[in-house]
Amino acid sequence: MEWMYVESGRAIYRQDEPADSTGIILSGRLRSVLTRPDGKREMVGEYGRGDLVGLVELLTGAKRATTVMAVRDTELAKLPEGLLNVIKIKYPVVVTRLIHLLGHRLLGSLQRGDTVTAASLISRPTGSNFTTIAVLAVNEEVPLSTFTLELSHALQSIGPVFRLTSDYIRKHLGPSAFETSNEYRLCNWLGQQEDRHKVLLYQCDSDMTSWTQRCIRQSDCILIVALADQEPVVGRLEKQVESVAQRTQKELVLLHHEGADRPRNTVMWLNIRSWCSSHHHIRCPKRMFAKRSPARIMEVYKKLGTVNVHSDFARLARFLTGTSIGLVLGGGGARGCAHVGMIRAIYEAGIPIDMVGGVSIGALVGALWCHEVNVTTLVQKARHWSKQMTSIWRQLWDLTYPITAWFTGAAFNQCVYDLFGECQVEDLWLPYFTITTDITSSCMRIHRHGSLWRYIRASMSLSGYIPPMCDTTDGHLLLDGGYVNNLPADIMRETGAETIIAVDVGSQDDTDLTNYGDTLSGWWLLFKRWNPLATPVKIPSLPEIQSRLAYVSCVRQLEAVKTSDYCTYVRPPIDRYRTLQFGAFDEIMEVGYVHGRTLFAGMKAGQRTLRSVLNLDGARAEQSGKEGRPTTFTDLAEMVCTIRQPTKVRHSNLASEDDEAESSEPDMITDTDKDQDEDEEYTEDNGTPYGTLTSP
Repeated sequence: MEWMYVESGRAIYRQDEPADSTGIILSGRLRSVLTRPDGKREMVGEYGRGDLVGLVELLTGAKRATTVMAVRDTELAKLPEGLLNVIKIKYPVVVTRLIHLLGHRLLGSLQRGDTVTAASLISRPTGSNFTTIAVLAVNEEVPLSTFTLELSHALQSIGPVFRLTSDYIRKHLGPSAFETSNEYRLCNWLGQQEDRHKVLLYQCDSDMTSWTQRCIRQSDCILIVALADQEPVVGRLEKQVESVAQRTQKELVLLHHEGADRPRNTVMWLNIRSWCSSHHHIRCPKRMFAKRSPARIMEVYKKLGTVNVHSDFARLARFLTGTSIGLVLGGGGARGCAHVGMIRAIYEAGIPIDMVGGVSIGALVGALWCHEVNVTTLVQKARHWSKQMTSIWRQLWDLTYPITAWFTGAAFNQCVYDLFGECQVEDLWLPYFTITTDITSSCMRIHRHGSLWRYIRASMSLSGYIPPMCDTTDGHLLLDGGYVNNLPADIMRETGAETIIAVDVGSQDDTDLTNYGDTLSGWWLLFKRWNPLATPVKIPSLPEIQSRLAYVSCVRQLEAVKTSDYCTYVRPPIDRYRTLQFGAFDEIMEVGYVHGRTLFAGMKAGQRTLRSVLNLDGARAEQSGKEGRPTTFTDLAEMVCTIRQPTKVRHSNLASEDDEAESSEPDMITDTDKDQDEDEEYTEDNGTPYGTLTSP
């Protein structure tokens, strides 16, 4: 078995090369890229610690389906084809487990309707479950130390976390820790820490020091932290980092003081940072900005209690570890008032909402929640808006000659604009998206950026009632997103949410229709409907037929969501309410609240996850507190290490004399199960540091 060390940016193998081995990632992160016949490149997925690389091609004898390269410095164990054949013969249980793994991934991909490739069967969704995270500040005014302490505290509720700074390394590993002669030993020590913790937080220095360079090279993700109330500029260190870490995912974190106004001008921050994948608005507690000595700061953070799952730091922690909870709100007219009650029930049950997606009325309610993040304000504004929808005078004033629609849309536009003003989607507290139907290019549009009120109005534009919305960016005409995807749980999954709650309030079409034969007379149908003595018939009218045709593709997608295993499908009992019955707001909202409260009864913050409470995970083993290491990796490695190599397979001569000498030395790391927030906590009872770079 060959141990490989691959620097960031280097390829493990390239597309169309013969498959002669598979790799097991010991530390680091790899990215799989597919090159299309037209030369375009598409990212397929990413691999993290414990994942297998290139297994499918090796088992099938096919050529490499993608190019796999290192996102950061990566160490992996290379398993040659000959050795794998020996394992298959001598240990059939390994083959059984591999078949089980691939079969489970294949069935999941087929159920979701994904395109199945050799890489997609093994790789994980991109941008989730980071192990090593580098944190750097845009300028020296950012309270970077207290930020990493807050984030570390939030991450502790998910798994073991280790916060590393240059001062800690020098204090506990010696003043020569960053010298070239100690490069291998430092890498080895950091690798051990990565094995023992679910997340490593690398706090960068204010300059491009050797420690900062190490942080960047070791990181799966880089958090760029800035103060939201400052001018949106690119920091000096940030420019240097982008030039040396182009492949590493970068996230912009904007810090807001407690009680600050809603975010503004976020677009200005993002426009000068094309390298940032997304952004996060974080409201900070007052203790982060308090002027205290380092010792006093540590005392404050040692005394912190249970993490508030609704806090922005907890939301950021779930994003970084791939455990975000997404809420999807479907369309359904006035029945969507139940969304307000459902959000209240979810909040009271202690279930955090990390990201929101909505369609039609769901787009409006979801955006209101992301805009306010306050149940009381949400109810007040939704009630006021629903009352406006019942105004007869507004409707009469907005009537027009129905060439395109019955109403001009001016009154409806004003109602939506009054709620959000000139707010941009990027300015919302929570990540948000909405869906529209582009009738110019006949496709579905996903909106994550741009004018909030315009895209909400477009997603609520019911054909025939109000005209399509013209997109100011390209001039395309946009209609209600419910025509193509009325419950976009699949889009939420692609966004990165692990747990998804999908609330369906759409109309239920009657399927028990009357068989009237080969022809149908409208006069006969009119007689049946007006004659009280005639037998009732169920035959759709012309508008109903047109409506059903418009929603054909949506119905198929909705059925896929109902039967999927990646989301919790919820439908409140709101079928008796009509699409335009906004006058019954309080009644419909209460139905949603009661249904949600009953559904989530017994759930409390900080206890079991939504998926485990609703038995969505079956017998899946709990990994929390087990150092975050996948069980499949450990078992396979133990088996491989006890197998003698066949004669035709040669070992790589990676072990040096220093390594052999070190094998007789005591282990550099001791048990670190307890929480480790600061220097004092990273030492044993007698004050001896956990690691050292010098021989005893």
